[in-house]
Amino acid sequence: MKSRWMVGMALIGVVSMVGCVSQKKYEEAMIDVDSAKFELERTRTQKNALEQQVKTLKELNVKFGNEAQVSHDELERIQHGRDKERGSVEGRTKELEERVKQLSFQNRAVRNEYEDVKRHNETLKSLVARYQKELKDQSRSVPGAPAPAVSSVNPPPVGEGAPQATKAAPPMSSSMNVNKASAADLVLVLGLPKDMADRIVTNRPYRLKGELVAKKVVPKDTFDTIKERISVGP
Repeated sequence: MKSRWMVGMALIGVVSMVGCVSQKKYEEAMIDVDSAKFELERTRTQKNALEQQVKTLKELNVKFGNEAQVSHDELERIQHGRDKERGSVEGRTKELEERVKQLSFQNRAVRNEYEDVKRHNETLKSLVARYQKELKDQSRSVPGAPAPAVSSVNPPPVGEGAPQATKAAPPMSSSMNVNKASAADLVLVLGLPKDMADRIVTNRPYRLKGELVAKKVVPKDTFDTIKERISVGP
């Protein structure tokens, strides 16, 4: 309506300025008016279509924004869960590695202990064999004496404690010559500490048993314990 009113006013203005116009000019003017009206209507339609597109795009933007936020939240949740799981796995891995180290250390300790016991067992075997031989030699050297019954003494199996072997050793000989016995024999047969046995060997020779105390090689109480089981023969 507004456009028609404007066109009518324009025609009135033209008529008032030039007076009466010809029919041809009037028709041309009406054609221009109709063309302008059509163009205006087409522009209005395009404007409405564009406004609808803008509205649709805004709605899509909001929708996609919400979906993006949901995806972002889900991604953060997954990352958090993955980090938590990784931390748990790393913690468990460290625990297992520490356990492996402990077991390896224990295994080495057990293996070393086994080797020590094995060597000790071999020493006991050698000592038993030697004392059996000495007993046989002593029995042959005494005229008319019956050969002593020497039972076969088996050393303890690997894994048993050494004190039992130490207790079993003394009956195999009446006395031990401290001028000839090795430090290992003194430890195994007399039950002396290794450092004391080493001192006995270092301070040889001894002419009398009492020199062990006089030279401060062994304490008096230890000497009283072993004096009946040792000798200082040549």
